[in-house]
Amino acid sequence: MEQNNSEFKSVLCTLLDKNDQSKYVFFTQKRSAGDISIGFTNGEDVWKTYLSEENLSRLFKTFSLKSTEDYTFKLKCACKAGRAFVKLQEDSAVLHLGAEPTDLSLSLPKLTDSEGKTEVKDLLFKMADSLQQLESQGSTYSFSPVKSPQKRSAEFEPRKQHKGPVVAVRKRLPGDSLINPGTKRKKPATGVAFDDE
Repeated sequence: MEQNNSEFKSVLCTLLDKNDQSKYVFFTQKRSAGDISIGFTNGEDVWKTYLSEENLSRLFKTFSLKSTEDYTFKLKCACKAGRAFVKLQEDSAVLHLGAEPTDLSLSLPKLTDSEGKTEVKDLLFKMADSLQQLESQGSTYSFSPVKSPQKRSAEFEPRKQHKGPVVAVRKRLPGDSLINPGTKRKKPATGVAFDDE
């Protein structure tokens, strides 16, 4: 079984619990020992576990995965698709990546407050670094509610008009006929007014 660990990228994404709509930041990271850390946080508490190469190879066989990237891609897709949910316990949490018993589930111990603060701080700086890296590569992103004209996404740009004669479209005024726009609509007769003289 070939594991392409040289191309492993950390994963950061939002996990929206499908049961109670709680939001978590889900993360994975490759460690120097060859294993990966997997965790999530709600901003206050952090749950994290480490998967050794032995545990990873067992998961690869169980779920027919070819590499660590396939595994983290499966985790990320489950989080983004809304199939993931969390069962919190007193000092741990179980992350389920589907409702079926055959779907992947992970037990993650809760970190102590000091470890959790350090992990949240590290995550914050990783996010800032990845945004800075995107910016230096020329990618556009938008995380600010203030509109910035130099950072707009191309999908919101006005469409290019084809070259040719420009036809001015006149706005229809109230009372104009739809069928014959140059004439006014005729109002229906309201009855005959008799003079009482």
